[in-house]
Amino acid sequence: MEPTENFFRSIIEASPFPVYMCMGPDKLIAIANDATLKAWGKDKSIIGKPFDEALPDLQGQPFSSLISEVYRTGETYHGNNAPAEFIINGKRQINYYKFTYQAVRNSRGKIVGVICFSTDVTEIEHARQAMEESRHTLYNMVRQAPVGICIINSDNLVIEVVNDSYLELVGRKRVEMENRGVWEAIPETAELYAPVMDNVIETGQPITAKEHKLLLVRNGVPEMVFIDFVYEPVKGFDGEISAIMVIAIDVTEKVFARRKIEEAEERARLAVEAAEIGTFDLDLVTEEILTSERFNIIFGVGRDAPRDLFLKALHPDDLELRNNAHKTALTTGKLFYEARIIWPNGSLRWIRAQGKVYYGSINKPLRILGTLLDITEFKHLQQQKDDFISVASHELKTPMTSIKASMQLLDRLIKVDPSSDKIPQFINRGNSSLNKMQQLVDSLLNVSKITAGQLALHKTHFLAAQMINECCDHVRLAGTHELELTGDTDLELYADRQRIDQVVVNFVNNAVKYAPDSNRIVINISKQDNMAKISVQDFGRGIPPENIPHLFERYYRVDTSGIQYSGLGLGLYISAEIIELHGGEMGVESEVDKGSTFWFTIPLN
Repeated sequence: MEPTENFFRSIIEASPFPVYMCMGPDKLIAIANDATLKAWGKDKSIIGKPFDEALPDLQGQPFSSLISEVYRTGETYHGNNAPAEFIINGKRQINYYKFTYQAVRNSRGKIVGVICFSTDVTEIEHARQAMEESRHTLYNMVRQAPVGICIINSDNLVIEVVNDSYLELVGRKRVEMENRGVWEAIPETAELYAPVMDNVIETGQPITAKEHKLLLVRNGVPEMVFIDFVYEPVKGFDGEISAIMVIAIDVTEKVFARRKIEEAEERARLAVEAAEIGTFDLDLVTEEILTSERFNIIFGVGRDAPRDLFLKALHPDDLELRNNAHKTALTTGKLFYEARIIWPNGSLRWIRAQGKVYYGSINKPLRILGTLLDITEFKHLQQQKDDFISVASHELKTPMTSIKASMQLLDRLIKVDPSSDKIPQFINRGNSSLNKMQQLVDSLLNVSKITAGQLALHKTHFLAAQMINECCDHVRLAGTHELELTGDTDLELYADRQRIDQVVVNFVNNAVKYAPDSNRIVINISKQDNMAKISVQDFGRGIPPENIPHLFERYYRVDTSGIQYSGLGLGLYISAEIIELHGGEMGVESEVDKGSTFWFTIPLN
């Protein structure tokens, strides 16, 4: 042979891959390297023999006919993962090859044979088959899974398999989903989820989302749903991403149920905040306490205060009461007590604690959950009511006693001396006491009407100055005080004359009562924009600053220097309500030892 042929043969023999060549129409095996002989399970004795005679194992397999076809046509043939079955050492064996059949030509271009270059891909094919089997198993599992699963080809985004749960979730039929492009099948999700899918394919990293809000067209009807989903890349036997598995769970009902709970909790929280109620959670085992911000505010302490700080805040005289309430709670399951606490600044406050005991599996008390309320104002009001009842009893008792005495004296006089000139004197005294009782009863009735929202107004036009002069005659006649009317005496009001009269009389009577050492009272009428303003100024002792915020409260009575004044403490409260009904405002300016000015405004129209 020529050197070139020897060189060619040496290259073939050295190849680690099976290479062989068949010559002529009988396909005589001219060359078969060691890798080929090993794959066939033969030795060199087959060299020179026809292909079909040398390799009877391959009878019925396509290789012989393929060689003949290439020899006849000259067209190269490529085979991929083709199985070749041999009997080697008495055992049937199948190997897989990737191969090429190529025509061999002489110098004149005539086909003289066929050469085969092949690669043993048996291991790769076994791996692929195992992967296919795994995928088949996976797809079967997908179809039976209780959650929605859809597997999408990563190359063309065609849906390969989808289970019933997923079809139900998206409201589609199987024919509308399988073997169709995913964004064609569910177009309304493309804008939101196509970038997610692309990212998973590009990075190979799964993406998870919880309670993702999505508008789905289910069975032709748009619905807002919440979905938990995972986009999981599925890798093939070669390690490349071959598919994307989408796992989706409809959690809409769970989200709505949780939101209802959250809304209920929020309403409860807002109700607690609106009621200014503090909350606490006391661990009876560790004695640790968790408190709300309002709880700490009520105790006058900062955040994360230890339990002993709350205990130290209790008034020493009420500590035993609190301890007894907690002991009782362990028996009854309910905690309740009212006690005083002392703030860091020394002020005294009242609290009301209520709670419920929670028990463990062995009926052992574990926790107390409860509320705390600042009832200082309630206690003050309670005390005011108690004081009011005492004052009212005293105020009513005095004129009643006077009337009773007058009636007894009248009874005697009429029997003894019917013409006595003292009879009119006792009648006047009785009438005076009756008038005082009527005024007291009217005040109480007015308060009842205000509380029930039944205090009605009957408005008319009248001159402010005329009304003031008439309502203050009783002061001028008494001769104890000098009244000065100043300002716009021609100003006309449109209001309930009787009620405004009542307010002015109250201001003037208070000036007389609380400024006994000053006989001058100035009443001023003025116009301010579209409002009329009437003020009553005295030059008495004035009002201490700490008393001013309480002047218009029910039952509040100014008591200075230990002097007790008559009245129910209702005058300014009723006056403030009358002015508010008119749409006006009421106020006071006062300076100790210099006097006070009470004023109100009402709309002119």
